[in-house]
Parts: sequence; structure tokens; C-alpha cells
Amino acid sequence: MDAALSAQSDTRLRHGRASLAVSFFAQGTAFALLVTRIPALQDRYGVSDALLPAFLAAVPVLAGAGSLATEHLVRRVRPSVVLRWVQPVLYLALLAAGAGNALWQLAAALAVFGVCVGGLDASMNMLGVSLQRTYGRSIMLGFHAAYSLGGILGASLAWVGAHWHLSLLVLYSPVIVVVIPLVLVASRWYVDQEAVPAAEAAEAPPVVMKLLMPLCLVMAFAYIGDSTVSNWGAKYLKDTLHSSEQLSTVPYNVYMVTTLIGRSLGDFGVRRFGAVAVVRVGTVLAAGGFAVVAVAPGAWVGMLGFTMLGFGLCVIVPQTFAAAGRLFPVASDTAIARLNIFNYVGFLVGSPLVGGLGDAWSYRGAMVVPMLLVLVTLRYARSFAAEPARYGVGHERPRTADVGRAGNEL
Repeated sequence: MDAALSAQSDTRLRHGRASLAVSFFAQGTAFALLVTRIPALQDRYGVSDALLPAFLAAVPVLAGAGSLATEHLVRRVRPSVVLRWVQPVLYLALLAAGAGNALWQLAAALAVFGVCVGGLDASMNMLGVSLQRTYGRSIMLGFHAAYSLGGILGASLAWVGAHWHLSLLVLYSPVIVVVIPLVLVASRWYVDQEAVPAAEAAEAPPVVMKLLMPLCLVMAFAYIGDSTVSNWGAKYLKDTLHSSEQLSTVPYNVYMVTTLIGRSLGDFGVRRFGAVAVVRVGTVLAAGGFAVVAVAPGAWVGMLGFTMLGFGLCVIVPQTFAAAGRLFPVASDTAIARLNIFNYVGFLVGSPLVGGLGDAWSYRGAMVVPMLLVLVTLRYARSFAAEPARYGVGHERPRTADVGRAGNEL
């Protein structure tokens, strides 16, 4: 009987892991289909260059709001329920963005898309962290590898649409017809975190932002690095390193492929050497990549730097989510929802920071800034081996009012 129950449990976990990987893959595809076709959206709706940054900034701002809303929502319903129903809405919002004609329709579609992105990112990583805890070994990087694979597919489909001059409605419709049923079917096998006994939950410390903040900073700095590659890689290669127009499109593709490879192999590295060692190596490699890009004499050396960046940055974000789950095992959903907000902080800060420095100073010098920010991760590397937060021996248990203020700093 015990063997049969164990086999049944193992099957359930495998199905849960596979179904969650499908959702990460679908999310990567959707996001790539949006961001890589921004010029087409701009042309369709007649969005001016002056107005476009406001539209683009609204998405991560609303995603942060969606992540906060998910923190409160999962106190009433399971994360799997949030993920099951928010993901189809995100794809319908993407379709609406490609099908409308009026500017208000684009604004409404992007607003829904942004809120859904926040809900998806938060709920997917909640499920991933709880599954990793149940497995007892590192599997988070594999989920993010599925996201990278989806991003490569979405970018490739976008290239096909641009090459063949397909309308956004023609490009998006077949993908959505396939993906929405796929994620709804996969959602049948999501595995939620097991219920925590009431006594244990009562004794567990709440999520205090002072303890979570090192991981929040690491998350923000990693995404500043990521947004630097995605937003400025092509321009840097073409304008600063004097590459051809065709070659300038390669860095992001190289970055995505190396991200996929690094994440596919990263879980084995974490199991063998530990999260702290893997994050340290990734940080040094990413910083080295920025250094190579900054001093590169030509385009091909710059490509080497972008390759290093992909292998280095790809391990940091998944391990940051996993570390938050270890730090607050009983309140991991809340910790992840709050940590996820700094994903969008990094996106909001990264692009204008590098662009402003590039225009005022030089783009070579601007590449040094994300390098230095990423290196801060070395200072907080021990946080990736975080023990569950406890009230230390000889320390007074924080008063409820104090905890409430610290836990609601955001």
C-alpha cells in the first residue's frame, strides 16, 4: 500500500512539474510576441515616439500591481487557480492589442496584459518554489529554461510575421488558438503547496521586508542587466561597435539561447555545488560579460560579451525566487509576490538608466553601471543559502504592530 501511494505521489509531482513548465513556456512565448512586435503596434495605432515610452512603462508598473494583488488573492484561493484563469486572459489581451484600431483599445489591452503578467509571474514562481521544496532538490532553473525556450519561439514567430508582412491579428490568432487550450488542459495537473498546520503557521515569522530586501536588490539589479541587453544590445553593436544592420539583431538571440542552455544545465550545478557557488560564478561571468562589451574593439568581441552575459545572468533570477522560498517557507507565496515586484523595478530603471548615461556620456561607459550593480550580488551571495527566518534566541519576538509596519513597507 505504501509503495502504491508513493508511486501515485511521484506521478502527481511529475505531472505537476510538466504542466508548470508548459505555463512558463507559454508565458515566454506571449511576452516575446508582444515586445518583439512593438514597432508594428506603434505603426498600427499611430503611437508617436514621444508617447511610446509611456505605453511601455505602463506594462511593468501594472505588472507590479498585479503581483501585489496576487499576494492578497492567494490568501483566499490557491495559486494554481490564479494561474489557471489569468493565463488565458493574458493571451486574449495580446490578441486584443493586435486586433484593435483606436488608441484607447491599445491602452486597455496593454493594461490587462500588464496586470496579468504580474499575476502569472507571481503564481508560477509560487508553484515552482513549492514544487522544488517537495522534490527536495533544485528544479527552478528548469522552469525558467522553459520560459527562455518560449521566448525564442515567440521571437522566431515574430520574425516570420515581420518577414512576410503578416498583420498582428494574422500572426497572433493561430498561436492563441493553440496555446489557450494547451494551458487550460495542462492546468489540470498543477500541484499546490501542501497546507501548513495552523500551529506551525501561527509560530512562523511573517515576511519582513528588511530580511527580504537583499534578495529584492539582487532581483532588481539582475533585471537591469537583462533589460540592458534586450533594449540596448542591437543599438550598441550597430552604433558603438559599427556592426552591420543584420549582425546587430544577433545579440538578443544569442542572449536568449545562452540563457536557455545555462538554465537547462543550472539545476545540475546547484545540486552538485550549491546555490551560493552557482550564483557567485554566474555573477562574475555576467560582470565579465559587461566588461568585455564595454571595451570590445569590434562586433565579434562584443558578441562574446553578450554570450557571457547570457550564461551569467540566467541563473540569478530563478535562484533568487528559490532563496526567498527557503527564507520564508511558511509564507513563501507572500515573499515571492513581493520579491517579484523588483523584477519590474529593474525593467523600469534599466532602460532609461543606460539610455540616459549613453546619451549624456558614452554607451561604453554606460555598460559599466549594470556591471557594478550586478557585482553587488556577490555581497549578498550567502542569502542564497538562507535558513528559514526565525526569531533568534534571546531576542524578543517582534510586536504585531512592528511586524505589520515592516511587512507592508511596499
